[in-house]
Amino acid sequence: MNKEVALNKTEFEAFERDLAKVSMLGQWQYDAMLESVIGGPKSQVQPTLWDWNIVREKLDRACEVMEESYTARRNLCFVNPGSDKGGTTNTLVAGMQVVKPGEVAWAHRHSISALRFVMDGDPNLFTVVEGERLNMEPNDLILTPAWCWHDHHNESDKFGRWLDVLDVSLVASLGQVAYEPLGQTTQPLRDHRHEYVSERVGVVRPLWERPGTSLMPYRYPWTHVQQQLELFCEGGRGSKFDDVILEYVDPRTGGAALPTMRCCVQRLRPRFKGAPHRRTSSTIYYVVQGSGTTVCGGKTIEWKERDVFAIPPWNWCEHKTSEGATLFSVSDAPLLEVAHLYREEPASSVHGAEWPESPLWERIIRGDISPLPLPKARPPSVIRKGLNTNLKRRGAPLR
Repeated sequence: MNKEVALNKTEFEAFERDLAKVSMLGQWQYDAMLESVIGGPKSQVQPTLWDWNIVREKLDRACEVMEESYTARRNLCFVNPGSDKGGTTNTLVAGMQVVKPGEVAWAHRHSISALRFVMDGDPNLFTVVEGERLNMEPNDLILTPAWCWHDHHNESDKFGRWLDVLDVSLVASLGQVAYEPLGQTTQPLRDHRHEYVSERVGVVRPLWERPGTSLMPYRYPWTHVQQQLELFCEGGRGSKFDDVILEYVDPRTGGAALPTMRCCVQRLRPRFKGAPHRRTSSTIYYVVQGSGTTVCGGKTIEWKERDVFAIPPWNWCEHKTSEGATLFSVSDAPLLEVAHLYREEPASSVHGAEWPESPLWERIIRGDISPLPLPKARPPSVIRKGLNTNLKRRGAPLR
């Protein structure tokens, strides 16, 4: 290095120190970061699995050391070893919660959206969200949108357990976390079902009311979801990446269940081997039933029933199962789609295929049916002449 270059470097570094003293940076100081993400986003989050056998042991121990939950939650969060913010992924936090028989987890609300996928449920286990009782039976999905009052009740004689997923990492990164305890154990319940907001989103609703626009509590009963999953498994079609995968949708809009989280359930049928695929979204999976493997970023994750695993963004992944499996998943895709940051390779797996054609058109395309040509159109004068003839017979004025 010659003397002139050394002098310039010294002056340059001194200038950067002067900028730091007044809380400033030169844009060139970001160059190394930009060069590191050529080819796509790179996350510090790692493909990680949380084994149910270990989690179950820790949940049982939590019940011993935390005899009452009160305003807190007896929830064990899954912290990704690559995360410096305590998240399961860059944007989402997942964990498992347990509520003892006869216990109430006190009412509170927060700016964080949450959902519950029920593991050990019962008709007498329920969450109250904005005054609406939402029963928590096995494999039900319960939504608790941001800033909704909610409390959990276990009036059964067995432990209630479920998977929690929250967008806390995302909301925290935006500096928008807010929390408020009710100051009482429970909130009041709505007196009648006809008062429930969630009863106003079916195939019919009160005509005299203005349609709701705010986020609302909602329950997706597993009995309904499973029926649809079995129905679409009959057809043989599916995604070459995810096999038969269905999205939980907002019943009012047809969009994502929550603005920041896409919820899906998928059936990997026996001997399914998915094609390699990657997305810019990060995803958390819960194994409802079965077992299999997921290869992600060169790492093989072997999973079984009730395990949870996390997939970082923009990592090549492929699912495989021999006996078949059912997976519930949550991703941050809706947020990325709104910001035009969602991408997939080698091809899109979201909303890309067409609906099935009508049976008639399928037979026409195959050549089984040749439609008759349409009748030749008659000139307007001929049509008018025929019309006047009919009117004359009826004694009506001519046109």
